[in-house]
Amino acid sequence: MSQRQQLVRIMEIDRQVRAGRYPSADSLARELGVSRRVIYKDRAYMIDQLGAPLATDRERGGWYYTEPTYALPSVMATQGELLAFFLSVELAQRYVGTDFQQPLHSAVQKLSQTLKGDITIDLETLRLHYTFVPPPLMETNAQTLLAIHRAIREQRLLFISYFANTTGQRTDRTVEPYHLSNTKGDWYLLAYDVNKAAKRTFHVGRIQACRVLPDKFVRRSSISIPDWLKSSFGAEGGDEPVEVIIRFDKYQAPWIRERKWHDTAKLEQHDDGSVTLRLWTSGLGEVKRWVMQYGSHAEVLAPESLRRTVAEEVRKLLAVYAVK
Repeated sequence: MSQRQQLVRIMEIDRQVRAGRYPSADSLARELGVSRRVIYKDRAYMIDQLGAPLATDRERGGWYYTEPTYALPSVMATQGELLAFFLSVELAQRYVGTDFQQPLHSAVQKLSQTLKGDITIDLETLRLHYTFVPPPLMETNAQTLLAIHRAIREQRLLFISYFANTTGQRTDRTVEPYHLSNTKGDWYLLAYDVNKAAKRTFHVGRIQACRVLPDKFVRRSSISIPDWLKSSFGAEGGDEPVEVIIRFDKYQAPWIRERKWHDTAKLEQHDDGSVTLRLWTSGLGEVKRWVMQYGSHAEVLAPESLRRTVAEEVRKLLAVYAVK
């Protein structure tokens, strides 16, 4: 557990004790989703390091302060920390999903109450200085995200009913959930499809129903999430990565040079001002859609299969825009 997570728990323990709720290790463990051992460690830290006069009321079965005037040490926050906090809240609202708006505001409220002195969090004032324009995002159900998170954490099989745009069909699947990835604001589940006996990436927004199953699974040693993500391009990945080589002309080269497009990306400069980008990925469908946005300023050199796919798409495009 990180120190930040422990701080959040300690603040909640203090809030409940101060409110006269007489919390216990059992009740706190249930509410905060941790073990009783973790709560007892937090209690010991409060007593030993923060000087909290915590005692147990046997009749009420919970904790209270023997000195009602006790207060946790002031939480000091710099302007930079407040700005970072604001940015995280704003980004979370836009990229986690609108269903999380109320929990986020609740978190802001609780953290604001812990700040002492003249420091306040004025989110409305900060919004006058910063603008966030997210890409077009697909709505994601908060309960679906939470169910997937639970299945990953507890290593339980997950039943999903999934609509695939490529086939236009809805299918029921049982998967071993491994990882949630947020790519450009959209959520993707990286999982092992038991029925297909293969790794699959599912857009969470297209999961129309899901249920955590009681059966547990053992994580496959052959599946490495870092390797999976490294071989993907954007959200798309496959099995074996291949080398992709794309040449960008002099006009497009400055925009290509200023960004890191992939963990494996390497750029080769040419005397005429053009550049060649080399990378290893299995997400060729995503590469095709990405490279075509540059039109005639980009040319796929390898692999040959990708070059043919792009050429075929160009021929279809020409037919659509042909002058009669």
